[in-house]
Amino acid sequence: MSTDRGRIRITGFDADRVESREPLSDWTETRDTETESRWERAWREFRRNRSAMLGLYIVTAMALLAVFARPITVAGVTVQPFSLAPYDPSAILYAQGLDVSAYEAPSLAHPFGTDGSARDVFSRVLYGGRFSLSIGFIVVLVTAAIGLVYGAVAGYYGGRVDEVMMRILDLIFAFPGLLLALIIVAVLGKGYWELVLAFTAIGWAGYARLIRGEILKVKENEYVLAAKALGARDRRVIFRHVVPNAVAPLVVQASLSIGTVVIGVAALGFLGLGLPPGSAEWGTMLDQTRETIVQGPGGSIPWWVTVFPGGAIFLFVMSMNLIGDGINDALDAQEGEDVARGGEV
Repeated sequence: MSTDRGRIRITGFDADRVESREPLSDWTETRDTETESRWERAWREFRRNRSAMLGLYIVTAMALLAVFARPITVAGVTVQPFSLAPYDPSAILYAQGLDVSAYEAPSLAHPFGTDGSARDVFSRVLYGGRFSLSIGFIVVLVTAAIGLVYGAVAGYYGGRVDEVMMRILDLIFAFPGLLLALIIVAVLGKGYWELVLAFTAIGWAGYARLIRGEILKVKENEYVLAAKALGARDRRVIFRHVVPNAVAPLVVQASLSIGTVVIGVAALGFLGLGLPPGSAEWGTMLDQTRETIVQGPGGSIPWWVTVFPGGAIFLFVMSMNLIGDGINDALDAQEGEDVARGGEV
């Protein structure tokens, strides 16, 4: 290399002797398509949580047992022909000619024993999961959807719209939730959909307030302001740009609320305001055995008629709490990864 009046002239360069080198980074044209999405990273973190996965396995097993407990018929068509329950949950066994008496202790023939009407408790616990679990999932799905839309509208528009909508929420929160559910069930009567309506009426407000708070933070981000500047409609901005980035706390709350709803349904059933008497819902089963908790027939206490339905409630609620905690930890870890990546140079 030599210089000539300030110019640089390179001599001795032979292009045939240049060797190809590996790129300095591992980026490729398809690299961006292989990047994990936000929810994929959260699922990866969730799977690393052993307690959360244990809860997921237990809930899945309980749901499958409930679905396959007895055949399911819709409009005269059997859509699920299998039956894991050895007996009809509502059948009085001694009335069918079987040598079975009331309050028989657990045995090989009846793993969970029999209740005061000589019905198989094992079959009733399996079948009862259909009521408790389905009510819990339906209520949370509906309330989360209503609360999401309500809170998103209130938080996004703000001003008088937000003020009026929040005062409505304050009015709902002024009533104790379980007491309001009791009043609704007392007015509408006992039944499956009456319970769904009662818990939906008291459950959506919490989601609305939660999502509103998240919307207030997210709507001031640059990408939201850019979407508005480009002329995007409010509906598109809310549900395309704002809600997806504010929904994580709602997912955590929904997973934890399923267990809360199941406990609430069981509480109403125990108070005699759940499903009609004789139903195999877990709380109703506990209500039918209140007299035997302190003193059973013949001086003995048939512990199995309360332990197994109560144990099913405990196991499901505990598992849902493990799942909720796992989702919360996974989303927190994923958010931490996003912050760390954003801080890299």
